[in-house]
Amino acid sequence: MMLREPLGRKFSEIRPLKIETHVTRYAEGSALIRAGHTHVLCTATVEENVPGWLAGKGRGWVSAEYSMLPRSTHSRVKRERGQVSGRTQEIQRLIGRALRSMVDLKQLGERSILVDCDVIQADGGTRTASITGGCVALAMALGRLTREGKIPALVFSDTVAAVSIGVMKQSILIDLDYNEDSQCEVDMNFVITGKEGLVEVQGTGEQNTFSKQDLLLMTDCAFEATRKIRVIQLEAIETAQKRSPQKNSETNSE
Repeated sequence: MMLREPLGRKFSEIRPLKIETHVTRYAEGSALIRAGHTHVLCTATVEENVPGWLAGKGRGWVSAEYSMLPRSTHSRVKRERGQVSGRTQEIQRLIGRALRSMVDLKQLGERSILVDCDVIQADGGTRTASITGGCVALAMALGRLTREGKIPALVFSDTVAAVSIGVMKQSILIDLDYNEDSQCEVDMNFVITGKEGLVEVQGTGEQNTFSKQDLLLMTDCAFEATRKIRVIQLEAIETAQKRSPQKNSETNSE
């Protein structure tokens, strides 16, 4: 299966990716991720408690919530009030599983971190962008807890990133936008840690089957893409750490 160059970017290239940190005033960690025309605001909130089923077990928890703002798409999306849709539940669970892979929950202690991922603008890959941006927001929250002496630095054990891979006309496309995703014969999402452990692989033959060889090649492309994404994540985390925590505290007390 050959990798071709379409107009705009190579099939092997991720979309232009930017992650801005400290984008909200109150959250312990916050990041705005822009993956092409997909923009997601990720905020991490620390709570000094755990779900009831974890009480007294001496370990923490990381979970996620996901939502799309009403005009994040071409037509208005209705707000999900009360019970969320099956799609939203699936994405929330995926993000939560991904983010827990980067945390030593025993070292976190009996506290929870909730990562909210709100899609401001959608052009494909909202769940993968949420994981990639959520990782940065979560790392910021963990860094703050470490600076405050509440947790050891080793709680933040790794990064995690996600990317979509598709097959269209016998060519592999990396980091799909909406138009590419809607036309692909095969659509896959890969969640991979910085140490290159696979957290999750989701794959569907939308219009065609795919071979074992295709799967291996898509996997190789996913690893290559997440290596590039991780560099940008680490740069964002490093930039966030250089910001004075005292300034954040003064801002919150105004």
